[in-house]
Amino acid sequence: MFSVSRRVLLQSFRRPVHASDLTCRRSCLTYLETRRAYSDKPPASSASSARDRNAVGVFTPKSAAIFLLTGLGLLYYFRHEKAKVLEQQEKDRANKAYGRPTVGGPFSLTTHTGATYTEKDLLGKWSMVYFGFTNCPDICPAEMDKMGLVLEAAEKEHGKIFNPVFVSVDPARDSPSRIAVYLKDFHPAFIGLVGSYQAVKAVCKAYRVYFSTPPNAKPEDDYLVDHSIFVYLMDPQGRFMEAFGQTVTTDEMLEKIREGHCGVEG
Repeated sequence: MFSVSRRVLLQSFRRPVHASDLTCRRSCLTYLETRRAYSDKPPASSASSARDRNAVGVFTPKSAAIFLLTGLGLLYYFRHEKAKVLEQQEKDRANKAYGRPTVGGPFSLTTHTGATYTEKDLLGKWSMVYFGFTNCPDICPAEMDKMGLVLEAAEKEHGKIFNPVFVSVDPARDSPSRIAVYLKDFHPAFIGLVGSYQAVKAVCKAYRVYFSTPPNAKPEDDYLVDHSIFVYLMDPQGRFMEAFGQTVTTDEMLEKIREGHCGVEG
């Protein structure tokens, strides 16, 4: 490809103009203008790099923080919804029978003071029964605290007509003396119950409680315990009235009691 300078082109204009020269000059000028126009455009690679820099620049620290907070919010929401779904599934399973579900029945366990305790000891008061274990790191203490708050508020409105009960689902490690120490952190009216593995299994079956304690576990063994998370409300005749799940607040529990849903009279 050859190059024609503007100086040479101007010198050629001083000569006599012929029709053929005019056509040639127009062609040369057109070529020069076209070449200048192309030379003024940035290279394709430069334009692409600029676009890449702009795209990267959008992800600022602020947008990263918003993205992180949004992700954490979604994680909390889905965990909360999953807990509600599992709770409803447990209630649906317990309510498969027509009318009032059959929850509760005969049992014989040992209190944290060493006395024998049966289903007959639940009669005469409204009982709140919770199944857990003393090694539970967070859920059991939170539910026990919630029961204590409900008990204090309910007693102010209805009197001392409630009986809070803690049943251990970890008989290998939860001795009566250990439960006695554990209950000191909660409402003083709590009664702690435990028994042999078979006795605990029987009462859990009567109350439709799931637990995963190994049947041959020893006190020195290291194992995890999974169990249902419900507070069972039983009437003074020992009949099941309501199951409060982990997502139910103290205010909601008290509201159900106040509105007479559970048949409590002031």
